Amino acid sequence: MSDILIWNDEGQPFSPRFQDVYHSITGALAQARHVFLGGCGLPGAWADAPQWRVLETGFGLGLNFLATWHAWREDAQRPQILHFVSVEAYPVSAADIRRAVAPYPELLALGEQLAAQWHGLLPGFHRLAFENGRVLLTLCIGDARSMLRAHQPFEADSLFLDGFSPGVNADMWSPEVFKTLARFCRSGTAVATWTVARAVRDALAPLGFVVEKAPGLPPKRDCLRGRYVPAWPVRRRPQVEDAERVLSPGHCAVVGAGLAGAAVAHALARRGWRVTVLDAAPHPAAGASALPFGLMAPHVSPDDALLSRLTRAGIRATWAQLTTLGLTEGTDWAATGAVERRDVASLRLPPEWVQSGHWNDTTIATADPLGRAGLPEDTPALFHARAGWVKPHRLVAAWLAHPDIAFRGGAEVAAVGPAQQNGWLLRDGDGQVLAQADRVVFAAGPGTRRFAPALPLQPVRGQIVWGELSADIGTAVASIPVNGDGHLIAQVPADNGGASLSIAEDSAVPRLWMSGSTYEPGDTGTDARPADRAHNLARLARLHPSLATKMLAAQSPVHDWAGVRCASADRRPLVGPIDPDAPAGPWVCTALGSRGLSFAALCAELLAARWHGEPLPVPAAQARALDTRRLWR
Repeated sequence: MSDILIWNDEGQPFSPRFQDVYHSITGALAQARHVFLGGCGLPGAWADAPQWRVLETGFGLGLNFLATWHAWREDAQRPQILHFVSVEAYPVSAADIRRAVAPYPELLALGEQLAAQWHGLLPGFHRLAFENGRVLLTLCIGDARSMLRAHQPFEADSLFLDGFSPGVNADMWSPEVFKTLARFCRSGTAVATWTVARAVRDALAPLGFVVEKAPGLPPKRDCLRGRYVPAWPVRRRPQVEDAERVLSPGHCAVVGAGLAGAAVAHALARRGWRVTVLDAAPHPAAGASALPFGLMAPHVSPDDALLSRLTRAGIRATWAQLTTLGLTEGTDWAATGAVERRDVASLRLPPEWVQSGHWNDTTIATADPLGRAGLPEDTPALFHARAGWVKPHRLVAAWLAHPDIAFRGGAEVAAVGPAQQNGWLLRDGDGQVLAQADRVVFAAGPGTRRFAPALPLQPVRGQIVWGELSADIGTAVASIPVNGDGHLIAQVPADNGGASLSIAEDSAVPRLWMSGSTYEPGDTGTDARPADRAHNLARLARLHPSLATKMLAAQSPVHDWAGVRCASADRRPLVGPIDPDAPAGPWVCTALGSRGLSFAALCAELLAARWHGEPLPVPAAQARALDTRRLWR
């Protein structure tokens, strides 16, 4: 029997842990619509709002979220962005979510989309994206108080107080939790809950909530509705947060059309911005993002260090984009998983991952993935289920295809300065104005150093080696990427006519392999170097001896490609204002290093969220770890 949920004889979901049902026999959807949506005046309250932010305690089976999403979908006056932030200590299974929505035909498609993203729910934050990023669910796995305290406070428009009965789950309904919730309220925030327990009403009142009983959903006689209207002035957020936020979307100029710049442009365009992307090259993805294809895989450490947590969040963000932007799986990207070779001594996972069981997307590699990777079944390795290869230029093109984004190539920005009235002017080397914009973001890789000399940015040269798989060994080469000391990606279809790989347009589509990359800080050269090729081939021979021997013995031509990435002193991305004292001035989204595929979407969402006062996609501590202002703290 599951210790999370069982279905009783009446078909109701029941919690053995709390000895309570998840919803009344009347039904979860009816309860969600009457108690929570009705109690907060939705959908009417959000009419024509740029965004709406719901904060919920107790995600349960997700019916409140699905009902809110459905109401948003059906409303012609829906907000541009719907944020739904929910806390859940004990997540149910994807199968339970599917069973819970089965009685409600209008929710079936939405429930299936939710279940498809219902994976890897280790303790912490998880940003799930729907409707091309216009419905954003931030799921916080852990106890309510600690998860709420981990957030950077945002102004919630609606509070859904849900969860098991106060009699069996007192911690969820404690004065300490309510006090923390009050930090997220603006004057007028609506609150709704199904319980009318005296202890709940008494705990809410001194915090500034004015609540009253309302007709309940039978068999319950009453429910509770109210608003946050304290008799004292609501404490304002820090002045620096006010300064970096925008009143409404305008025109933004993004300098750089690689992964970072394209991701920022798309994140802002989804929020109503007009975006002009400027690049010195004639076409997008001309710098380090011109890498023919790359590996997207998480970093894993036994102590679940900061980089590990950030890469998990980043890959989830990128994964959502790959599956919703019209990219073709198998041609533009592939969800292959990846095998990471390790020595036996470092083949350890964090203890809490083992305790979380099936929520872990990274496991000790078994015979099946090792066999598909072409490795012996006793090879010490990890298997990353959420990993795969991506063609960066295809992802960049998909991001820039948004109708509110205009790309301008051959536009090298030489200077940026304030306009006479408002905004910023960007000029070329001859002093000609390239763009005038309300906000500016520099995402030009190493070229960002010209405009942000105070930031510790460093160019890093990287060279890879690649080749075409010959017909006689093509099927024998690993279908799963292998990494460790370097990496091997194979079975990737070439782009006919692709500039990066110089494949003739009239040839049959070949399957390619790639290995590398070198890491040379301070080097800005993009020339192909024989010594680097020898280095890459030697690493490939150590990483995958049998396949390296077969591929090189096939006498197929071997080629090289080199690009220059941008890294920071601490190897973490930089997202924030160039000048910490000018939060409304030019910003950067840069220093993604060798993890552009993992970090671009996450960093772009973080930037957009900060400008709009939205819930952040990661805990506040992780956001600070990426903020440019960490350099001055």
